[in-house]
Amino acid sequence: MTQQEPSGPMLSQGVMSTGEGMRIFPDVEACIDCGGCVVACKRTWDREVQNQRIDITTMAEGTAGPQGENASKTDRLVAGENPGETSLPMQCYHCENAPCVSVCPTNALQKEDDGFVTVTEDLCVGCQYCLSACPFGAPQFPDSNDGTAQIFGTGGIMDKCTGCRPRQEAGKGPACAEECATNAILVGSAGEIADELEKRGSGSFFNDEAMEIIFGADDAQHFQDNE
Repeated sequence: MTQQEPSGPMLSQGVMSTGEGMRIFPDVEACIDCGGCVVACKRTWDREVQNQRIDITTMAEGTAGPQGENASKTDRLVAGENPGETSLPMQCYHCENAPCVSVCPTNALQKEDDGFVTVTEDLCVGCQYCLSACPFGAPQFPDSNDGTAQIFGTGGIMDKCTGCRPRQEAGKGPACAEECATNAILVGSAGEIADELEKRGSGSFFNDEAMEIIFGADDAQHFQDNE
């Protein structure tokens, strides 16, 4: 018997669907802080050394949790207990209720119909309101100390994760997710991500307020149904 070859592009186990309606979300039980996602992003988009569109935040560094180094972190958090060292890939999650879009005074930031949050560089004035509004630290201002930005005292042009929109439009997953060795960056619909986390025995990590910002009230319900 000949094994049937897949007809579409090969996607990582963490990438369940791409394109319109996609969501990006981390699995903190799987992240090992290897930095592979950061490298993949920089290599794919040729970013400068000082510009990281993904930042891996590590909490309680060096502290082992009651269940070991990398297990049951979200359950421990819900129980009000020490989860131990926890690493979390922070990037633009292309939020349904994006605070950055709400506060942008020039409409440089937009929530597009296909779900991506985009930046129009020509409209960005470097006010950094988006940086203050985003609870996930996604906006970056790599040119804030250079050229005209320094002369006029602005933040320069904002830069952030694009969700690898061109790759997704070609049926590929975001570079960070495709190259994640532990499939800690999940890409798919809200329902697909919620189901995958449940299958893995992982929680959603963020509180209810953050989940409604990322997914909207209706889609955040997928995660509450799985608790």
